[in-house]
Amino acid sequence: MNEILSSQTFLLTLTLAVYLGSMWLYKKVRFALLHPLIVSMGVLILFLKLSGIPYDLFMKQIQIIDFMLGLSVVALGYLLHEQISQIKGNVIAIVTAIVTGSAVGILSVALIARAMGAEQAVIASLEPKSVTTAIALNVSAQSGGIPALTAVVVILVGIFGGVAGPFILKKIGVESKIAKGLAMGAAAHAMGTARAMQLGAVEGAISGLAIGLMGIATAILVPIIARLL
Repeated sequence: MNEILSSQTFLLTLTLAVYLGSMWLYKKVRFALLHPLIVSMGVLILFLKLSGIPYDLFMKQIQIIDFMLGLSVVALGYLLHEQISQIKGNVIAIVTAIVTGSAVGILSVALIARAMGAEQAVIASLEPKSVTTAIALNVSAQSGGIPALTAVVVILVGIFGGVAGPFILKKIGVESKIAKGLAMGAAAHAMGTARAMQLGAVEGAISGLAIGLMGIATAILVPIIARLL
């Protein structure tokens, strides 16, 4: 029985079925805490615990999903190429917004965490909260953070930004498609970009660009700000 449960076919089918089921549930209830990513993680973690299947084996069996994620990045590049005209006249504004957003994001979370008495390792873990997981984990490790904590925070920030971002932008009167895309990608990385693509092609393309630029800016600014603080 355990051989069947740990087979590639079963684990791939289970993973996709859990995610599709989570999507269906979220569309029905529209409750933020039942976001597909949260529900999927919870169900799969519970399954691995009960079945005794090692996480490393699970990841090996579903590695094709990782491969497909790589293709999705290429798709974002194509979308960005289609919207290149939207970028050409706004390069300075985009770069300024990303650098400012990165600095404010790092400083705010560091100062708040320090004021609440958090240890330096926790602060270092929180600083790269707004960039995609691969970059955030590396930045966290290099600055003395706890990568596992960083991964959880990045996921939660992405979910919150993806769910609440459009509502907040609407409430504060942001109408520019470029501004919306930058805000979603810079604050909520991949989850924000997925939501931005639902808003429109321009928003999705700019949000995809913001993920990369935000990663670069954060990797550069975290050690600099850490020294200053």
